Amino acid sequence: MKQSLQAKVRRRQRRIERRLKRGSTQRRGRQLSAGAPRYDRRERVSAIGCGGIGAIHWLAQQLGLPQEIDGRVHVLKAHRPYHESDHVLTLAYNALAGGQCLEDLELLRQDEAFLDALGADRIPDPTTAGDFCRRFSAADVEDLMVAINEARLRAWKAQPEDFFEEAVLDADGTLVETTGSCKEGMDVNYKKQWGYQVLLISLANTQEPLFLECRGGNRPSNEGAADKLDAASELCRRAGFRRVLMRGDTDFSQTAHLDRWDERGDRFIFGYGAHPALVRMANELESAAWKPFKRPERHEAKSASRSRPDNVREQVVRERGYRNVTLEEEHVTEVSHSPRVCEKSYRLIVLRKSLKIEKGQRLLHPEIRYFFYITNDRKLSPEEVVRSANQRCAQEGEIGELKSGVRALRAPVDNLISNWAYMVMASLAWSLKAWYALALPVSPRWRTRHLSEKQRVLGMGFRTFLNAFMLVPAQIVRTARETRYYLLAWNRWQITFLRALDGIRMLR
Repeated sequence: MKQSLQAKVRRRQRRIERRLKRGSTQRRGRQLSAGAPRYDRRERVSAIGCGGIGAIHWLAQQLGLPQEIDGRVHVLKAHRPYHESDHVLTLAYNALAGGQCLEDLELLRQDEAFLDALGADRIPDPTTAGDFCRRFSAADVEDLMVAINEARLRAWKAQPEDFFEEAVLDADGTLVETTGSCKEGMDVNYKKQWGYQVLLISLANTQEPLFLECRGGNRPSNEGAADKLDAASELCRRAGFRRVLMRGDTDFSQTAHLDRWDERGDRFIFGYGAHPALVRMANELESAAWKPFKRPERHEAKSASRSRPDNVREQVVRERGYRNVTLEEEHVTEVSHSPRVCEKSYRLIVLRKSLKIEKGQRLLHPEIRYFFYITNDRKLSPEEVVRSANQRCAQEGEIGELKSGVRALRAPVDNLISNWAYMVMASLAWSLKAWYALALPVSPRWRTRHLSEKQRVLGMGFRTFLNAFMLVPAQIVRTARETRYYLLAWNRWQITFLRALDGIRMLR
C-alpha cells in the first residue's frame, strides 16, 4: 500500500474521530437539521456505490476463475457476446453489489460506471441470465463446481502451514421453499412445504460451500452425502490438508461407509439415532460410568458484570400454563458399538440430559433424554467429541447466510437443474467473500492484529461484509491502460480493504 494513500485514509479517520468526540454543548438544537436538498448531475464524473467490486473482480482473475469456468463449462453454442464465465461472474457480482434477485441485474447493466469498472461493454439482462441457467444439464453443474473448486485450491495455496492441519467437513440439508406451482422437480416434504431439498457440504474452517446438490423437496436430506463427502475429502487432500474430519447430524451417520473412511484415514463424528435398544443400554449403565458435562461460557465479559434481565418468555410460559422444559444437568460416557453394516467397532459417545418439566406452577415428572455420537477418533475425550459435534451448528449460520444474506438458495427459474445451477453461481459470491478474507496478508510485526482482522472478516455476515468492503462509493476513471477507483467515502475497514489489495497482488 502506498504511504501517501495510507496517510489520506488516516487523515480521514482522525477527522471523523474528532467529529464524533465533540461535546454535545458545541451545538444546540437537533442534529438532523439539513434543509431542502438540491440535486444536479456531473456529466464528466461517473461513480458507483459498490467500489469494492473491482477488488473482487481482480481476485477472481488472479485465481484464474474465468479461465477455469470457460475451460470446463460448455453450455453456449456461440459466444455472442458472452462467455460462460461472463454469466457466472455477473450473477455472483450481482449479490456482491447488493442485488437480491435476478431483476436487479437490469439496474447494473444500465449503470455506465459499473460497466466501466468491470471493463465491459454490456452484461446479461435478467431474461438472458435465466435462459443461461436453463441451458445446464446435471453434468454441466458438476463441471461448474469443479471449476470453482480449482480456483479455490489456488486461494488455499497462499495460506500458512498451520492452515492445513485439519479440514473439517460439515454436511447438512435444507429445504428451499417456493410458492410457484409450475416448477419442474419441486415436491412436498413431511412438513407440507413445497420446494427443493438442497444438500450442502462445506469447509467449517472457512465456511466455504464446497459442493451443493439440489433434489426434489421430498428426498431425504442425506441422500448422496457419502459421494459428496468423498469428493470434498479428495479436494482437501489435494490442497495439502494433513487430516480430514467429517461431521453431520443423525441423518448423516452413513454407517455403510464408516469402515471405508476409517481405513482411508478420515476421521468422523456423526450424530447417531437414539434407537430403543441404545436407550435401554444407556439406562442400564452404572452411575459410576457417567461424568458431569460442563459447557463453557458463551461469552467472556470484557466489562463490569451487570444484573441479568428477567426472562420474559419463561414468565409468559408459566403464567399461561404452557409446558416448560428446563435443563437441569448433563452427563457423558462412552461405550463400544458396531453398527450392523460395519465390521469394526467404534466409540459411541452418550450424552444424558436431565430435564425438569413444568406446567404452569406445577412440577411434573423429570425426564431423561439421550443423544448419541459415533466416532473413530481415539484421542478426543467424550466431552471434546460432544463439543466438536455441537460446533457443527455453525453450518446452520452459513445456510442462513446463503438463504437470507446472499439469497443464493432461491428458486427463480423454472426447473430443478436450472435452479441448481443458479444456486451454485449465486453461492459463488459467498466463496469470493471467503477468498477475499484469506487473501489478507499477515505482517510479522503486526501478526496478532492482522490475524484477528482476518478471522473477523472471515466470520462476517454477508450484509456486514457488503457494507464494510463492497458498498463503498468510488469514482471510476477508465483510461487506455487501467481503471482507477477513487474512493469517495471512509469507513473503519478501509485500511484492511487496501491491505487486501496487496494480498491479492501476491496470489500469482
